[in-house]
Amino acid sequence: MVWKGLQDSYSELAADVEKQYGVALETVGSIGFSAMMHGYMAFNKEGELLAPFRTWRNTMTGEAAEELTKIFQYNIPQRWSIAHLRQAILNNEEHVKDIDYLITLAGYVHWKMTGKKVLGVGDASGMFPIDTDTKDYYARMLEQFDELTAEEKYPWKLKEILPKVLVAGEDAGTLTEEGAKLLDVSGRLKAGIPVCPPEGDAGTGMAATNSVAVRTGNVSAGTSVFAMIVLEKELSKVYPEIDLVTTPDGSLVSMVHCNNCTSDLNAWVNLFKEFMMTMGMEVDMDKLFGTLYNKALEGDKDCGGLLSYCYFSGEPVTGFEEGRPLFVRDVDCKFNLANFMRTHLYSSLAALKIGSDILFKEEKVQADEIFGHGGLFKTKGVGQGILAAAMDAPVSVMETAGEGGAWGIAVLAAYMKNKKGGEDLAHYLNESVFAGNKGSKMEPAAEDVAGFDAFIQRYKAGLAVEKAAVESIR
Repeated sequence: MVWKGLQDSYSELAADVEKQYGVALETVGSIGFSAMMHGYMAFNKEGELLAPFRTWRNTMTGEAAEELTKIFQYNIPQRWSIAHLRQAILNNEEHVKDIDYLITLAGYVHWKMTGKKVLGVGDASGMFPIDTDTKDYYARMLEQFDELTAEEKYPWKLKEILPKVLVAGEDAGTLTEEGAKLLDVSGRLKAGIPVCPPEGDAGTGMAATNSVAVRTGNVSAGTSVFAMIVLEKELSKVYPEIDLVTTPDGSLVSMVHCNNCTSDLNAWVNLFKEFMMTMGMEVDMDKLFGTLYNKALEGDKDCGGLLSYCYFSGEPVTGFEEGRPLFVRDVDCKFNLANFMRTHLYSSLAALKIGSDILFKEEKVQADEIFGHGGLFKTKGVGQGILAAAMDAPVSVMETAGEGGAWGIAVLAAYMKNKKGGEDLAHYLNESVFAGNKGSKMEPAAEDVAGFDAFIQRYKAGLAVEKAAVESIR
């Protein structure tokens, strides 16, 4: 599926270039590969995948995550690669002894394209904790993990099976002959193109929104949702709801990651699409999304007694290992389309708000501005305003907000190729990519903030209903 998707994507790109410019694509200035962060891809010496690919949605590592968090005194979320590895050890999985290389999806594709076993520091920080002073894995924690697994007598030490960590702008190899053939089935693409360090969707999101400098932040809202705030200093203590990762150039970032965002919202919109088709109407999905999202703005600020949980999978921020999409309402609620849509928009950001409140209200973290990107922000002013209310902070959305990871990694590839001398990433983004483009900014409206706060109190109280749904619906 990975290779078919890549080949189709590249083929469409090449066709688009030929259509627009009359040029048969044979080479480009630089390339980068981005994919979802975290997960578990383990390979043996022959390069064979030893276990099915485990992603951030496989919340099955609770025992390992809790154990490692306690040992390291550093929050290890369930989706991190090291949690998956430790859980596989605890489960006595046969394949662990044969591991020669452990990597994320972006790093896997990069390896096949360049032959290099490397990873961008942002993506690497979702595999194992990063020491922001050395821009490498925490040496103390590597030793602690090896001590923890000493009795198993594996033929590897942890650092030997992890990718080499690179920061943005560093040389991460070039496209090989094999890689070029794998990417471009037409055979036109030439080898030798420089490739930047591969990054996860969090790192590319920071690049795509110009939020790599201290006191900047971004929220990526799509299938999952996460908020990233670049920190001025370390947090006062370990919070299971907050991960510490890095920017693509290795600065410390607090990350509130939630497994669920727009999947349930999209499912409801598709139900309206099906209704329209049944009635013999033509469906323009952009218009349908826009109409329903804007309708939500007419709803009550607290959603009028409606409640939903968009849990397609577990949600660690609220303590769920499994999820069941759930919509529930009070008998005397104000049940109308506006409140219905507003409820699902609120629900898509509810777990994020619970985690973010720790940062802003308990740790007093400062963010001068938050940039929103991803599918939730395509309808102008709706997702942006609701996010501003959820975080009680100004939110900006740029024209590139819907572009996501592919555009972010292209920016990082351009930085590697075009940076001047020792120019840092923040300067390059400010001067060469976003100069003069600050996007549209929305301040939080006091009544919206109060409404979201009221909704969240009801949401927290209703988590027992979601728990019952998980236990009862199989």
